[in-house]
Amino acid sequence: MKVVILCGGYGTRIRDVSEDLPKPMIPVGGYPILWHIMKYYASFKFKEFVLCLGYKSTVIKDFFLNYKAHTRDFTMHLGGQTPIAYQEEHSESDWRVTLADTGLTSLTGTRVKRIQKYVADEENFLLTYGDGVGSVNLDELVRFHKSHGKILTLTGVRPPSRFGEIASDASGRVIEFNEKPQATAGFISGGFFVCRREIFEYLPANENFMLEQTPMQRLARDGQMMLHEHEGFWQCMDTARDYQLLNGLYNSGKAPWVLW
Repeated sequence: MKVVILCGGYGTRIRDVSEDLPKPMIPVGGYPILWHIMKYYASFKFKEFVLCLGYKSTVIKDFFLNYKAHTRDFTMHLGGQTPIAYQEEHSESDWRVTLADTGLTSLTGTRVKRIQKYVADEENFLLTYGDGVGSVNLDELVRFHKSHGKILTLTGVRPPSRFGEIASDASGRVIEFNEKPQATAGFISGGFFVCRREIFEYLPANENFMLEQTPMQRLARDGQMMLHEHEGFWQCMDTARDYQLLNGLYNSGKAPWVLW
């Protein structure tokens, strides 16, 4: 099953971290968050990727065209004819990555429509954003999707709270305090979608549109969208604060998404 990743947005809310990189290439622990997402999917044996590129697409292309140089130590003889010697092999040699330019200003639905030809032979495909990680059990997600037969499954997550939560009894005595936990009320879409190929019937060919608006609203009205609830870790990287949080988790060895 192929994994489609939306990598083309401008990432305007995180420009204070980097103006030179597209958001999927902002590093977590020295590697782009896009790499972390792909490593996570590969941990569940999903190793065929279609990247929907847009803003600063050349940065992402360069990373994969020069993958060994970006991810491994190497030795080279300047001015000589000796090939570059890489100090170790990487474990991603069985990945298949398609880099597809889907338009500089395209919205999410348009980007998905423009890669239809790369997943045309798939009954189902995975879809996610290029800026969020989580501890979603992808095997369970796919099983749930196949069990109900609807067109789209989305993963519902608890939005991370920006502030601590306090619970008290009638007298005002604090009985529970959680420092910046996951919110306990309601779900939001965390990406980690699974789609049947019939989703393309909901995506017009000659418009620029958000997947999360008319297409998903129509799918819901038609009874073709199901929610997979995820109570565990999920975090997107929208702001400098998110960037610091994700790097702190990774650098401390406490990143819930690291299965490799």
